[in-house]
Amino acid sequence: MSEPKALTPTPAGDTYKGWLFKWTNYIKGYQRRWFVLSNGLLSYYRTQAEMGHTCRGTINLATANIAVEDSCNFVISNGGAQTYHLKASSEVERQRWITALELAKAKAVRNQAESDDSGDECPTSPPTSGQGGGARNSNSEVQSTLRTLGSKVEDLSTCNDLIAKHGSALQRSLSELEGVRLGGDTDGKIRQVTERATLFRITSNAMINACRDFLSLAQAHSKRWQKALHSERDQRIRLEETLEQLAKQHNHLERAFRGATVLPLSQSNPALDSKSSGSVKGDASDEDDENEFFDAMEDPAGFITVPADPKYHRRSGSNVSGLSTETGIDDQSLCDEQSLGSNPESPQSLEVEPVRKRRTKIPDKPNYSLNLWSIMKNCIGKELSKIPMPVNFNEPISMLQRLSEDLEYYELLDKAAKCQSSLEQLCYVAAFTVSSYSTTVHRTGKPFNPLLGETYELDRLRESGYRSLCEQVSHHPPAAAHHAISERGWTLRQEISLASKFRGKYLSIMPLGSIQCMFEKSNNHYSWKKVTTTVHNIIVGKLWIDQSGEIDVVNHQTGDRCHLKFAPYSYFSRDVARKVTGVVADKEGKAHYVLSGTWDEKMEFSRVMQSNKGENGTEGKQKTVYQTLKAKELWKKNPLPEGAETMYYFSSLALTLNEPEEGVAPTDSRRRPDQQLMEAGRWDEANAEKQRLEEKQRSVRREREREAQQAANLPEEGAEGVEVAEDGVHQDNYEALWFERTEDAVTGESMHVYKGGYWEAKDHGSWDVCPDIY
Repeated sequence: MSEPKALTPTPAGDTYKGWLFKWTNYIKGYQRRWFVLSNGLLSYYRTQAEMGHTCRGTINLATANIAVEDSCNFVISNGGAQTYHLKASSEVERQRWITALELAKAKAVRNQAESDDSGDECPTSPPTSGQGGGARNSNSEVQSTLRTLGSKVEDLSTCNDLIAKHGSALQRSLSELEGVRLGGDTDGKIRQVTERATLFRITSNAMINACRDFLSLAQAHSKRWQKALHSERDQRIRLEETLEQLAKQHNHLERAFRGATVLPLSQSNPALDSKSSGSVKGDASDEDDENEFFDAMEDPAGFITVPADPKYHRRSGSNVSGLSTETGIDDQSLCDEQSLGSNPESPQSLEVEPVRKRRTKIPDKPNYSLNLWSIMKNCIGKELSKIPMPVNFNEPISMLQRLSEDLEYYELLDKAAKCQSSLEQLCYVAAFTVSSYSTTVHRTGKPFNPLLGETYELDRLRESGYRSLCEQVSHHPPAAAHHAISERGWTLRQEISLASKFRGKYLSIMPLGSIQCMFEKSNNHYSWKKVTTTVHNIIVGKLWIDQSGEIDVVNHQTGDRCHLKFAPYSYFSRDVARKVTGVVADKEGKAHYVLSGTWDEKMEFSRVMQSNKGENGTEGKQKTVYQTLKAKELWKKNPLPEGAETMYYFSSLALTLNEPEEGVAPTDSRRRPDQQLMEAGRWDEANAEKQRLEEKQRSVRREREREAQQAANLPEEGAEGVEVAEDGVHQDNYEALWFERTEDAVTGESMHVYKGGYWEAKDHGSWDVCPDIY
């Protein structure tokens, strides 16, 4: 071979790489390729430069067999599907590769066994929210380091087993060599002893390297933990000094106040009152009982909360009226503090016995394997709705049902309808906007794209006091209209159009359109939009979902506004994962409530007693410091039903969405055949049915365009019977059946609004107007 001499393979951590000759075909023979062994996978490339973008092939060692043919050749096969015939440049190099491959295979088999035992109990998704960002990240770091150290110990154990194995073989060869007289087979025995001695030496070197890695890792993390401990200790000392200084300043102001020293409002403490000196001891003891401390929020929040003076909790009625001029808090809002978060007339206490027993289980999700990259590699940068996707990537509900699932926590709107204060009501509406994302945390499956004219009804009038209707009002771009009305005094409507882009490693889904909520008693009219959803690890790794962006929930009646911020997940952040923060302010911009929590677990609120501009943040931005009362819970996620991991991680409500219902329209998503076949586990039939429905929809669309051309007397080469929006996007020339596009008088937005007639048609069973879409 005229190829240059192959370089000696080099280990780099858990990665082993180097040049080998791979058999290609009888014409080209062995060709020089760059091989990389990492995480139990052996991959090869034509050159080292290809590692960043093009992999020529990969074989999993956990299920592979490694066989030695001669002094330089060896074969790796996984049972017939993939077989690599490889050749090293020397016998020693071959032994190094064999040792590395054996170690990697043993580790891969062990990891696979552990994964089978643990199942999905240890997800690789980002850490969930907890009670403290710093403590959780510290615990996560310790657990990660312990896992790494445990892996190194297992490597040492594997090396020990290999040394014992090769040492025994070497001993047998030496014993055989002693009994051999000088003759023809002496050279063969000597070569065998040399080979096994070389193998033993390579294994011993691997053992030594593993020991060295373990020692260096332990030393590095020991220094790191010691440094972190000193840092936490210094921070605690600084906090104690700061608290001591604040206590002295507070005491000084109190004495100055008792001495009739008048201070400007900007310097005085609004919590101070003219109590007698005899009550000082009582106040001090109460401070110990009721003083609450809150963690300062990092830069994503844009503000910092600190505990307000505990006297705010115990203010009498007369003192409150005197205090309201300083803090801007009226008597009514403080009285509402009792009802917020603990309403005795909440819908839960008035809940009616369900009229029917809903199902709590659906067939388990089949374990179908699919090569994702073979389907997605040609889809980068394209609109997801225009890509023909098999049902393997779906979950057995449609996008209309996913919209209806926003009503999972309808009780929040029930509570909001009873609020006397618009600011208090806004807190509940904001919590409702966040709660709609809680069902997505494990839901990596894609909902079915609804067919044009498809509908979905969710009638919970007798059980929960509300019912809703969705209709697919456009197919290009895909858009769905939703209308829900409750007997408890609220109406929700939304029109959502999804724009999605596949970026190779992740998928971004940008919801367009707005959501509106109206309350009958107060005439308050709220509107907001959704944030961006990102699906990570599309190609490699376990899928996980993140929500990021900002939402403004606006009350168009009063001018009140809640600004919510969904912080994107970051590996380098010490903050709580999936964090959401918000501030509820009136039309003058004055803050009244601070909201905090996570979109997958719970939301809390704290009443703002005083605010002022604080120190500059990390980026030079001035942060606002809010003095707040003790936080109370607004919303908490319902636990998933038992066995949810095998049922697409559906919530209790989602499990009932496909349940058969009498009298629904023939266009209802429950009647969609491919969706029903998928839920039943018959995915091959579901894929065939999905293709049939999509082709039928395309033919109906072409017929509709042809009729539009004839009606307008257009030539064949003229317009195609579709409307073109201002942004240049073609829109379906389709008139919705139950919704009509109107301009909202309050917000000025143009959207599809329910025009009535559906529930009357259901009562009479007259569905003649419904198109045949299935």
